[in-house]
Amino acid sequence: MSTLSTPIATAYVLRCVHCGAIEAAAGALFRCSACAELLEVVYPEWAGASREFGLRLKEIWRERRSFNLPENSSGVWRFRELLPRTERENMISMNEGNTPLIELRAKGRARVLAKHQGMNPTGSFKDTGVSVAISMARAEGFRFVCCASTGNTSASVAAYAARAGMQSIVLLPAGQVASGKLTQALEYGAHVLELNTNFDGCVRVLDQVVRKFPAYLMNSMNPYRIEGQKTVAFELMEQLDWAVPDHVIVPGGNLGNSSALGKGFSELRQLGLIQRLPKVSIIQAAGANPLVRAMREHDGERLAPVEPETRATAIRIGNPASWRKAVAVLKNTGGACEDVNEEEIAQAKAELGAEGVGCEPASAATLAGLKKLMHSGFVKPEQTVVLVLTGHMLKDQQYTSASSRRSSPPMDADASAVVRVLEKMYAAN
Repeated sequence: MSTLSTPIATAYVLRCVHCGAIEAAAGALFRCSACAELLEVVYPEWAGASREFGLRLKEIWRERRSFNLPENSSGVWRFRELLPRTERENMISMNEGNTPLIELRAKGRARVLAKHQGMNPTGSFKDTGVSVAISMARAEGFRFVCCASTGNTSASVAAYAARAGMQSIVLLPAGQVASGKLTQALEYGAHVLELNTNFDGCVRVLDQVVRKFPAYLMNSMNPYRIEGQKTVAFELMEQLDWAVPDHVIVPGGNLGNSSALGKGFSELRQLGLIQRLPKVSIIQAAGANPLVRAMREHDGERLAPVEPETRATAIRIGNPASWRKAVAVLKNTGGACEDVNEEEIAQAKAELGAEGVGCEPASAATLAGLKKLMHSGFVKPEQTVVLVLTGHMLKDQQYTSASSRRSSPPMDADASAVVRVLEKMYAAN
């Protein structure tokens, strides 16, 4: 048991995703000192890893499920051999991960499953990455953590900071965050500052704040966030008994999630745990589609920010920080990049709801995108597709209420009247 509960020292370096420079220290903004691009965590010692090493990891991860230590119950820290070393006393966990994989009704002849990350402790995929990033912040002795957010990051950072006994500072675009997400951040004790700008403007302010105030940056520019989020790929492969799906489709906002998934699958292949990569495709809202435009117009070589507008607030981002990482994932896996309009998102959300699967609108973009990819022939009959649903439906109740087609005005509390209405409603059946 002691072997399974003790973190294995994993040597890593921080490398620039653009110029490849190795950084001795991350710096407050987690940017390359040579070209100012983002950094990623790489593990040089894996270069000579044997297939036996990978097979042993599978055994260790499966065995850990039998032990109730927090780091073994976590769907993130259970995979700690593939994470930066973190001492047990610094691990901040709330049993994140461990989210369901739900098979949906047939879409065409494809097999479609939903990996519902909205079932995390604070209701979104952010928890997997924040668990690792907040643990690193604690290990480095920070008292304050800070983020800019469209809502989900703020809820997650506030909750995990509270668990760690740290103070959280949240910068939000005024009037653009769903009330459920704002309520979470306040409930967990965050110091919430609403700014008269959009998310991208909040990020620009955040960059200056962490230069001037001793707060640890918690957005997905932080490479340790990506390390936590990549474990979704590990958990997914376990749930599929290590049979690689043909496609994994993820919504695209700031693009850290697609970057993390691509990194996770690539590391599994590097270690011999899988033999091929799934095609990772990214779906954006038509009103917030800078990556789609970059791929269509410039083959991903450059990105022009857009003024974002979509009711899917979690992906209302016009200048995504992780776009270079996302482009690399699209090219390395052969994935597609598509956008969907507001009506398509609303229809997809209703279809998921009709199967008992509730999600926020940004998540439903994946199903809307799948329909387009099937129509174009990119997703073929008989293939297996995994949709990553990133947030719970209760994150954005206003959207659901506004889109509901089944609400009716109040009526008399009379059984006969209720039966007449029901008979009329279901007469066609």
